[in-house]
Amino acid sequence: MPEIRSGVVTALYLFDVAQAIDLAVLRVDLGAHVVVPTLDDKTAGPPRLRYLQPPIVVDGQALECPDLDGFRVRVKFYDYGVVSLMLTRPFAGTWTDLVELGQTLIENEPLEDHATGACRRIVARVRRALTAERESYLSEDYLVFAVTALDQPATADEVCMAHGAEIAQLLRGERLALSAQEVDTVLRNRLSYLADDLVIPAWNAAFLYDNEGGAMAALEIVEFANSQLLELRYHDDVLEAELTKLYAELQRPRWADGLTRRRHTQAALRVQSLFIDVNELTDRMENAVKFVGDVYAARLFGLIGDRLGLSRWKGSVEEKLRTLDEIRRFAVEQAGMAQANVLELAIVLILVLELGLFFAGIMN
Repeated sequence: MPEIRSGVVTALYLFDVAQAIDLAVLRVDLGAHVVVPTLDDKTAGPPRLRYLQPPIVVDGQALECPDLDGFRVRVKFYDYGVVSLMLTRPFAGTWTDLVELGQTLIENEPLEDHATGACRRIVARVRRALTAERESYLSEDYLVFAVTALDQPATADEVCMAHGAEIAQLLRGERLALSAQEVDTVLRNRLSYLADDLVIPAWNAAFLYDNEGGAMAALEIVEFANSQLLELRYHDDVLEAELTKLYAELQRPRWADGLTRRRHTQAALRVQSLFIDVNELTDRMENAVKFVGDVYAARLFGLIGDRLGLSRWKGSVEEKLRTLDEIRRFAVEQAGMAQANVLELAIVLILVLELGLFFAGIMN
């Protein structure tokens, strides 16, 4: 009998495909195939977790993509322009089998290429609901190995003690055994709420030990955290490109700059528009889920966010926004000085004209 009686291997492929997705249009177009996901609480009491703007989920069968390389396909659409493909397949076997499977799936380029192609076909099917579709898609991938039943039931601590080395090797995707120090590093970032549940996230994969319901609830949070990472990366790239363009444009000398400062006015308007767009999108993304009242969910999201580097990416975006705001202030100041110069010149010309008319009158 296998050591792992049942489990699920999940490959998440997320794509930033548009500035926004109109979920109401999708509901109309896809009809009865649409499902609204829920966030289940681990703690006792009434449900406290909720989406403020719930994404919608559609089985791949409804989008003519029922399976991919032996994985069942489920598609999720977030209103901030992200499409997530969840590829799942059941697993049963030994811990060695699970480690070997992980080695084939981590950074699996053919599977990633097939997921990208499937996403493009899905986007073509739902294009009517997209706003400002991207020419190229930024993507994120993440693997989740969930064990839902063992041949011999065990607590989370017992699983870590007996199979910690295999779990660490699985999450690192290494073919050789890891050192005890590296195993300790991986296992240090773990979370358990009950005696028999366990989450160990790494930067590109996570291990779950829970019942099916608990594993799916944790997977929902893992997916949401990766969607945030994807959007922060996209905004960081956009802001970096805009800053580079602005620096080059403002440093290029033009003969009329001393008088009109027109490009400073245009730069200020462009920066203001970008500033508003990025702030609106990041606020919508960060407020998509409320973790108020559920300590476990908040801790799980925080732990996964730390592994993904969400705070670092958010800090980078905020720093670029501050720089853009400084450029906007400078551009507004320069444009104001130019307007003052033009006004002074106009006054001087009027005075010269009046003097000319005055002396012309005397001479006549």
